[in-house]
Amino acid sequence: MLATPVPVPGHLPDGPEWLFEVKWDGVRILADTTGDRLRLLGRNGRDAAIAYPELGGLADLPAGTVLDGEVVAMRDGVPSFPALAERMHVRDRTRAAALAARSPVSYLVFDVPVLAGEDLSRLPFTERRDALEGLELPAHVQLSPVYADGGLIWEATRGQGLEGVVAKRARSTYQAGRRSADWLKAVHHTTRTAVVGGWRPETTGSGRLGAVLLGAPDAHGDLHFLCRAGSGLAGAAARELTALLRPLERATSPFADRLEPVDTRGTVWVEPEIVLDVRYLTRTPSGRLRQPVIRGRREDAGVDPWEA
Repeated sequence: MLATPVPVPGHLPDGPEWLFEVKWDGVRILADTTGDRLRLLGRNGRDAAIAYPELGGLADLPAGTVLDGEVVAMRDGVPSFPALAERMHVRDRTRAAALAARSPVSYLVFDVPVLAGEDLSRLPFTERRDALEGLELPAHVQLSPVYADGGLIWEATRGQGLEGVVAKRARSTYQAGRRSADWLKAVHHTTRTAVVGGWRPETTGSGRLGAVLLGAPDAHGDLHFLCRAGSGLAGAAARELTALLRPLERATSPFADRLEPVDTRGTVWVEPEIVLDVRYLTRTPSGRLRQPVIRGRREDAGVDPWEA
């Protein structure tokens, strides 16, 4: 179940029929014990259990249980998506275990659509929450707190540098895979996913990755240019991204737009396959992102569509 963005930041509903949670800056995961082993499923359906061995205690939940929550990596008391990006793509068990020992993640649970084989999805959110609070949760797993005052939690999350707030209608059912107006999200910072259509080396002549050209597809599949971004590209993350982009090189631009020379000069074009998470200030009238910062690579979500 997905939340619908509110049209005005901070414009949350109020009244006794609404409850509020922090919007955590992490990766959405379903913890599923309905099969013969624990699966940690991202939005793309891939099992990420290898990447997060510290969450293995979830296997001790009642058989046939599904939890919905967010995996986060905390830094200085707040979730850090760049820190989580170091963990989310790991597929080697030995490396994952070393990272878990050094920088463990947390799983913040906010719903239980299935409990011990019983479908709870048709129950109101408040009843599912009561069932969730009755569960004994393992290490590194905790409940996402629920609040009654949306305005208060909005100001608190802004002051603490958190991503935002999710408002949930108390009587809402759990609508798997759907974006519902019964769950609303308001964010302090604008983020989106975008696909890499090209990259440029540093101007120093080092050959290292200096910036990427990002885009998003429209309803017809045409790729539209969003921005050229270099902030956030450094160190191991930049080297890993370069290694992923090299095999995807192509002779021509994948963008449907005619780009300005300031953006195309020195660009190496690539097949648009690698998805990144981007934070930005605002959009220009032409649709470009202002002050974009790369936060990390995404494999758990598709590309947000182009909006004119």
